[in-house]
Amino acid sequence: MAKRPVYAPNLKGRKLVAPIDIEFGWVAGLSVSQKQKNIHSLHAAALDQRKLHKLLEISSKSEIELGVALSAFNLTLTLANGQAHTLETVFQSSKVFEQGGPYVDLLNKSSAAAKSDERLHRNGKLIGFRFEGKDWPLTPTTAFYDWLYLNALTQHPDLTERLIEFDGFTDIEFNPARSLNCQASSAALYVSLQKLNELESSLASPESFLARMAQTVCS
Repeated sequence: MAKRPVYAPNLKGRKLVAPIDIEFGWVAGLSVSQKQKNIHSLHAAALDQRKLHKLLEISSKSEIELGVALSAFNLTLTLANGQAHTLETVFQSSKVFEQGGPYVDLLNKSSAAAKSDERLHRNGKLIGFRFEGKDWPLTPTTAFYDWLYLNALTQHPDLTERLIEFDGFTDIEFNPARSLNCQASSAALYVSLQKLNELESSLASPESFLARMAQTVCS
């Protein structure tokens, strides 16, 4: 058995994302087919335990084209210079460590290569992010990743018009015991802000976004 979260949009109160832990039968293995079995098992358990009906797996292992397109490895963000890069490469290339970074050359690598670059693991603790001339703090937790993901989504209305139809989101690759940032959580955040008519104001500037995210932490 394993336990993984389903991230649901939350329109009540200041908590914009509701992580719902679901226990389900886990199939060990690294193959795509085995991971897809785990997705099926997780979604079936979510329906049985919490009556969560319309769920979207967001990862490269998703069986739904939309879920694959929304993976950080595939979703692109067009920067101020007009160049488009995957969200994963933008995120990894923005990291600042005690002894180095940001490593902007990671923008020109594949998503997988950028994520596994050895410099991200040998230059001390992560102390923040630097993106397009703006320094970002580590708190609120996940704020910078969410900022990138939501801005990327606004550039792809063909994807977001279908995204808001879902009741919750999963990422079978994400283990909350090991990682912080989750594309499924960011997707749920987008839906909440969109349905609350707060998306545009929240994304007006980094400062406004950090202020809005601080509210979700302190509420």
